[in-house]
Amino acid sequence: MGIAGLLSAQLLAQNSRDLQFWRPYDQRGINVFETGKADTVSFDELKVRIGGAFAQQFQSISHSNDATVVPNANGINVNQLVDIGPGFNLATANLNIDVALADGIRLNLVTYLSSRHHPETWVKGGYLQMDKVPFLKSDFFDQVMEKVTLKVGHMEINYGDAHFRRSDNGNAFYNPFIGNYVMDAFTTEIGGEVIFQDNGFLLVGSMTGGEIQGGVTNPDVRKPSFIGKIGYDTQMSDDLRVRLTGSIYTTSGSVNNTLWSGDRAGSRYYLVMENTLASTSAQFTSGRFNPGMRSNVTAMVLNPFIIYKNFELFGTIERTRGKAANESVNRSWNQIGLDAVYRFGVAEKFYLAGRYNEVGGTLPGGLDANINRVQLGGGWFVTKNILAKLEYVSQNYDGFSATDIRHGGQFNGLMIEGVIGF
Repeated sequence: MGIAGLLSAQLLAQNSRDLQFWRPYDQRGINVFETGKADTVSFDELKVRIGGAFAQQFQSISHSNDATVVPNANGINVNQLVDIGPGFNLATANLNIDVALADGIRLNLVTYLSSRHHPETWVKGGYLQMDKVPFLKSDFFDQVMEKVTLKVGHMEINYGDAHFRRSDNGNAFYNPFIGNYVMDAFTTEIGGEVIFQDNGFLLVGSMTGGEIQGGVTNPDVRKPSFIGKIGYDTQMSDDLRVRLTGSIYTTSGSVNNTLWSGDRAGSRYYLVMENTLASTSAQFTSGRFNPGMRSNVTAMVLNPFIIYKNFELFGTIERTRGKAANESVNRSWNQIGLDAVYRFGVAEKFYLAGRYNEVGGTLPGGLDANINRVQLGGGWFVTKNILAKLEYVSQNYDGFSATDIRHGGQFNGLMIEGVIGF
């Protein structure tokens, strides 16, 4: 076999596990948002692809607060922060199963093998994605599906663009940082989604059951959620890519809406700003903020994204309004975020990154509060499947009442993370 034949055989072997209309779990999946309509992989027969993701962190963070003493029934001060120091966090892992069922029809199922909140194995969700409908044997619908994607199942909702860049338990390849946003808009809901893509233009419409689990009780309270997105994503030149999207999520009623608390896997900053009674599994959202709009919520976000040569910017301008069932009036919270990433080296094997993230709004009871975070770090793609990250994080809390454990709160320190994805 000649050199050309050998290279072709190696390339074929590398891509033999790829599927149609699918996002790779390795370095190739970075800065991929909705799967496009380019049909670059042929369908020969039913194929099952088994993949996985693994993440392990070393944490060296300190925290402090100025909250007043609040004793519980046993005389323990619930505002005293737990003593934390350098150490390794629980390793997290995902099992990814993707199945090519027919030409343009794919099944996705993700299982968390280990997570901060649940050490046992449990399913994140699964969905059926259709980019073709060969079973209809219709030229008309074949033409429609050249620009349309259909998804149905219990799946990650497509609100905003930040969820495409966040760490999802063991899957941390897409995130240039170690932590996600302070207000982390992520949840899985049962429903259907229609995506229209044509020459860079993007339209998304979705309706779901409005909650992280299905249910048939309390029918007067449960209302559907509606999700919409409009945007434009284009490669303007070899050096410049521009994307801009606007999204909305709204539901008028829910027993337990989880737009801001749907990540059951947990945050990366273990036990920060938690008291001495906390455990890593029970207090699994350390460092995040949930505005508590569990009854009704309307959230809107604008996400600009620019890549110029090796430099990329990703922004978040977000506003959410809603309330819990025991509140009489709606409250509002705003979030801004800006990620700057510079990638360099052969095949962009290295990068430097910085993020500023701030949230502010009204707490239950009427107080106005603010949280800001700075993340600075970088990464090294040892291979396309192995990533090492380093991050410095600093977060500050302002406006919380003196009896709140977050009063005068702050944490800062270093994180190291190793990631594998395949």
